This record gives sequence, structure tokens and C-alpha cells, in this order.
Amino acid sequence: MDVERLIGWTGVAVDVAGVAVMVAGAAVAMALYARALVSGAPREDAYRRLRENVGRAILLGLELLVAADIIETVAVHPDLNSVAVLGGLVIIRTFLSVALAVELEGTWPWRRAGKRTAPPP
Repeated sequence: MDVERLIGWTGVAVDVAGVAVMVAGAAVAMALYARALVSGAPREDAYRRLRENVGRAILLGLELLVAADIIETVAVHPDLNSVAVLGGLVIIRTFLSVALAVELEGTWPWRRAGKRTAPPP
């Protein structure tokens, strides 16, 4: 087996891992949501945690998908067209990641440090 083929399979494996993380994360989040509802937790709190957990699973899955795209583009198909497509995918996925992070944390990613170090009210 040559190195190019091995790297190609590695990219596919990371792609599959990214999708698996999203699916498994959503399933675990739903199970935790159901458990919270059964245990009598307030519905709003349980729903907020469900959204946070699903969002985290999507963020991690997107990171893996970006890594897989980089592996496949740079190592397997390093032509100008592939690099341009990779750039577009990375921009779209980065936008999605930032939007999800803002939704989950309620602040821009570059403002998190100040938010963490602020004294509690």
C-alpha cells in the first residue's frame, strides 16, 4: 500500500469520525434530555442543556470534518482547484463554528477571556 492511499484512507476515517461524533453526541444529548425530564428538572433548563450538548457535538464534528478535508486536499489532491474548494469549505465551516459558539456561550469567541476573568456579580 502506498503512502498516498494510506493518507486517503486516513482522511476518510477522520470524515467518518466527524459524522459519528455528531450523531453520537446528538443521541447522548437526547438521552440526557429525556433523563432530565423524567427526573423532574425544569423543562427550560433541560432544553437549554440539550441545545448546548448538541451544539458542542456539532462543533467537535465540524472540527474533525475540517481536519479530514485538509488531509484529503493537501496530501491526496494538492492541485489549485482542490485547494480553492478546501478554502471555501473551511470558511463555511469556520462561520458555522463561530455562529454555534456565539449561540452556546452568548459572546464572541474573542471576548471569552474577559468574560472568564471577570469577578462574579
